[in-house]
Amino acid sequence: MDKSEKEKMISGELFNVYDPELVAERGAARQQVEALNELGEQDPEKSQQLVKRLFGATGDQVEVHATFRCDYGYNIYVGEDFFANYDCTILDVAPIRIGKHCLLGPKVQIYSVNHPAEPELRRNGAMGIGKPVTLGDDVWVGGGAIICPGVTLGDNVIVAAGAVVTKSFGSDVVLGGNPARVIKPLK
Repeated sequence: MDKSEKEKMISGELFNVYDPELVAERGAARQQVEALNELGEQDPEKSQQLVKRLFGATGDQVEVHATFRCDYGYNIYVGEDFFANYDCTILDVAPIRIGKHCLLGPKVQIYSVNHPAEPELRRNGAMGIGKPVTLGDDVWVGGGAIICPGVTLGDNVIVAAGAVVTKSFGSDVVLGGNPARVIKPLK
């Protein structure tokens, strides 16, 4: 039996981003995201409930400030004590797993989607490839940083503001620059 475009997307295969099922799921997620963003900080308890419905899994304490953007929501898994500051974007074509006690500064972007190198496959944005992103426990991503598809960061990692993380790193480091590199060890 042939895989659905959604199954291809989740498993990291080339998939059609305009598949009707995926378009409908992105539309449903956008409605939830718009409700979250409209609510803003007026009702933190209701905001937390919206995030818990949108994301694939969360800990008890989760806080996401407006304006937030994501593709599907159900591919975002965050641990206990998660905080995303203003204007974060998490493109969750493939699973994005974020550990406990993690902080995202304002305008952080996490991408789990890429496009093929062949121009005929990426014309009109029709084809995508998902690559999971994983952040360990106690990760702090500074404002304006970008985490690219396929990146894994260990525990206790600090990503400096404005860094562009294009490859994986282990635990207990400070990363900075474009492309990001180890600035200093934390232990």
